[in-house]
Amino acid sequence: MDTALRRLVPPLPSVARLPEGQVDAAQEFVNRLRAAAPQFAAAAGAESAVVREVVPPARHRRERCRVVLRDADGGERDLTFLGTVSRQAAAERAFETQIREWLAAAPVGEAAGLVSDDEAPDGQAVDLTAWTAPPAPSAGLATVAMPALAPGAGLPTAVMAVPVAG
Repeated sequence: MDTALRRLVPPLPSVARLPEGQVDAAQEFVNRLRAAAPQFAAAAGAESAVVREVVPPARHRRERCRVVLRDADGGERDLTFLGTVSRQAAAERAFETQIREWLAAAPVGEAAGLVSDDEAPDGQAVDLTAWTAPPAPSAGLATVAMPALAPGAGLPTAVMAVPVAG
């Protein structure tokens, strides 16, 4: 082929390298959520999970994660999770923990924290900032009865004044 007839293709941009020892927080966030896919599957009781999309948080956008769970019967559940709007959140591990807690709780109805989302495949996403995890069950915890004490039986009764700056 004649070189004059070839389309001119611009060169690819070079990969930006960070100085030694520095880690790109956004890329670490993405890698961490993708690596958590087996934990998401276990929490949901699914056979497997794939993290299809991860968007790290920034000043102008919420963190988001799209997880596809495959059940043993072959059925799939495609879920989108929304988190906070903060770059600091990218460094924390709270987002994947909240996703695991939501999947383990398997909430339905209003308790699920669903909001409309144009970018989610089914038009709804789980807003983890609005959802609150149910209290941990107390099953298996032993309760110990405390003996009744008579007033002043070995306990300090004097009141101490503590100065408070203000």
